Amino acid sequence: MSIVPDKYPRNCTKFHTRLIIPAALAIMLGWTGAAMGGVGSQGWGSNWGAARSSYAQPYDRASARQWEAQPVKGFPTLSKSNIAPLQATIKRYQAIVARGGWKPLPMVKLKPGARYPGVALLRRRLELTGDLPAGRGYSKRFDYYLEAAVRRYQARNGLTPTGTVGRATILALNVSAKARLRQLRTNLVRLRRLATSAASKYVVVNIPAAQIEAVDGDVVVSRHAAVVGKVDRQTPTLRSKVHQINFNPYWHVPQSIVRKDLVPKARQYARHGKDLLSAYRMDAFTGGRKLDPRKINWNSPAVYSYAYIQQPWKENSMGFVKINFHNQYSVYMHDTPSKSLFGRNYRAQSSGCVRVQNVKQLVSWMLAANAGWNTARVEEMKYTGMRKDVTLSRRMPVYFVYITAWATKDGTVNFRRDLYGRDNVGPTASAY
Repeated sequence: MSIVPDKYPRNCTKFHTRLIIPAALAIMLGWTGAAMGGVGSQGWGSNWGAARSSYAQPYDRASARQWEAQPVKGFPTLSKSNIAPLQATIKRYQAIVARGGWKPLPMVKLKPGARYPGVALLRRRLELTGDLPAGRGYSKRFDYYLEAAVRRYQARNGLTPTGTVGRATILALNVSAKARLRQLRTNLVRLRRLATSAASKYVVVNIPAAQIEAVDGDVVVSRHAAVVGKVDRQTPTLRSKVHQINFNPYWHVPQSIVRKDLVPKARQYARHGKDLLSAYRMDAFTGGRKLDPRKINWNSPAVYSYAYIQQPWKENSMGFVKINFHNQYSVYMHDTPSKSLFGRNYRAQSSGCVRVQNVKQLVSWMLAANAGWNTARVEEMKYTGMRKDVTLSRRMPVYFVYITAWATKDGTVNFRRDLYGRDNVGPTASAY
């Protein structure tokens, strides 16, 4: 191992401080086994009975975390078969805009089972986008038809399908039809470019969705929740090929994190007579010489010039595995000891690199062409803590993409937050 890193990543892992879908929910949302999030024009009728039987059942936090952390496989985002449905969706939204779009909802929380003056407006809003079939009741009561429609809308918009209309759901519903139409058109251009050039077997990170897909032959082999870059430390779009897997790696702390995270926290530790480097099994170097952590003056500007390296262990910020691919941004994918972030709906929490939920499944799939490598051996690497770098026999194409709106062949229209404001539709599309 080289003591001093050759190059500091500009955006990298944050310095750490320290869901199989329930069957009833899947039925309630009207999914077949392949549906990703929300349901399109197919499969509506028979599932309303299931929605009724599940009506008024609370959506607990454990289910919400499970939904976020264990996404169902669904359909690939970059599929060529998504182009025609997306074009058809654009025509539908053009018609909605031509009719004046939809009215915004007031910022009032709506819960299933109660009566609200705003329920009629919510019904009309969900009818316009096909989440609620026309004629499914017109009462002011938030009934089971409306609850199921809300869950469908939430799921296909990347929101946890609680069935309750809270702040995030209202903000998403209030993105104007004109803004949604512009997003659809913008993403059609992106999809055409990406889908026509993607390999048959690849890994894709959709940054706004904070999800990762392993795709083979236009079929999603696995889907993973991801933690992506904060708004002020954005994950870049890129295309490359995974060439190496590092098991139980050392973490060479990038300069951006040294300045923004490590030094400030080390100073906090020092004020309480504690040593951050020892607590996090880190070493500091200058000129290739290891420093005595007890003699470091954290108030000196010299601390910004040191090289910091974290040793392999269970709390290493890389977790137990790092996925390497060449790119000009020095970002990568990796495991993390902070698994709780995967259970959140908003996962723009890293310093630019991408953390992967259930990373061992993804790594096992990428190493399938390497003799002697399978899930059991990857598990062994995790529990033994053995340091090992493995070069892939077949390099795996990887794409970091920015797709906020797409449609799939089952008729589902998906939207995600315009996380970094790249769609140029104003702040409402990223406010939730």
